Amino acid sequence: MFEPFDSSRSRYASGGIVQTMPGELIDSLWLIIDLDLKGVIPLENLLTFHVKNNDGRVSIHFSQDDRRAGMCIDLPIAYNEYLPQTVYAYDDGQRQTILLPSEAS
Repeated sequence: MFEPFDSSRSRYASGGIVQTMPGELIDSLWLIIDLDLKGVIPLENLLTFHVKNNDGRVSIHFSQDDRRAGMCIDLPIAYNEYLPQTVYAYDDGQRQTILLPSEAS
């Protein structure tokens, strides 16, 4: 068994994510995992994030269906209507990837 989202493993963003999200938002998702979630909430190997518009800025919502914990992080990044509404972070034990739901198999 491995510990999900250990920051020492390789991290990637899928092609769909790179095409639809600015790099600073991708980096912010990794920081949210490392600084806000890891060690606070027991994490599964698949995380779901919802990207919301908060008065023109990005707000990231995180929750897990089987837990009563969730959080919302407001970011100083301009919201764009073309941003994906939902993104996943997946850890297979060797590498971690942020991807679109349509890219998950």
